[in-house]
Amino acid sequence: MINRRSFLAITSGALAMAGYEAASGGKLVKAARLDKLGVQLYTVRNEMSKDFEGSLQKIAAIGYQQVEFAGYFNRTPQQVREILNRYGLQAPSVHVPLSDIQNKLDNAIEAAKIIGHNLIVCPWLDPNNRKSMDDYKRHAATFNKAAESCKKAGIEFAYHNHDFEFTPFDGKLPFDLLLAETDKNLVKIELDLYWIIKAKKSPIDYMKNNPGRFVAFHVKDMDNTPKGAFTEVGRGVINFKELFAGSKKAGVKYFIVEQDETPGSPFDSIKTSFDYLKKLEF
Repeated sequence: MINRRSFLAITSGALAMAGYEAASGGKLVKAARLDKLGVQLYTVRNEMSKDFEGSLQKIAAIGYQQVEFAGYFNRTPQQVREILNRYGLQAPSVHVPLSDIQNKLDNAIEAAKIIGHNLIVCPWLDPNNRKSMDDYKRHAATFNKAAESCKKAGIEFAYHNHDFEFTPFDGKLPFDLLLAETDKNLVKIELDLYWIIKAKKSPIDYMKNNPGRFVAFHVKDMDNTPKGAFTEVGRGVINFKELFAGSKKAGVKYFIVEQDETPGSPFDSIKTSFDYLKKLEF
């Protein structure tokens, strides 16, 4: 016999499931979680300069499976690869300065092959390199050429944004120009979620309008203060659940935690971020 309470529980559950299936096109969709998490080593740059191997060991102990380099701290690619292997870490991506992309790309590609990078990223344009839209057009041409060379080596190429790409020149945004002037099949974007939101632009709109263009997220949170400072992921105001839900269509393969400044030990901060992200469903 089914009493009234059991009947209501069963029917409400069935109705909820029906609505869930309807919302997902009639298919039962399980909530997603991140299976791999990376960290940008700029977050622990001071520690890396003092104890390169020990820092990587601590990162692996937290549970991170991937790291993104921004310089090798005077280690050879072979040495880097050996240490990564020792602690079961992968390094799918690396930040390479614009000057090296322009003048030493072959060296960067060679190092990438040894270490195991799948992605080379231009991380920054200094103020002297972004004075006009013509500067950005020149960079777009450089990125197209670099991406062609990377593709021949089986490596992807991307550009990493800050907020300055969303400051208009004559009413036009440099970020939009970079998207338009670079080959969408070759030049991807490593989207820094903090900086695009800091610029008061919608990452969701950009992802919807440019499907497949975004190869990686820099997962970085913003605190709830007028300054909008860096904070641990999950402690700020950015809705990562909503952003991650659109990541597959956007093309995102890598989720890389970064915190430019930390209040104490950066290892404590990246553990807080890791613990939050490992439980996040989207």
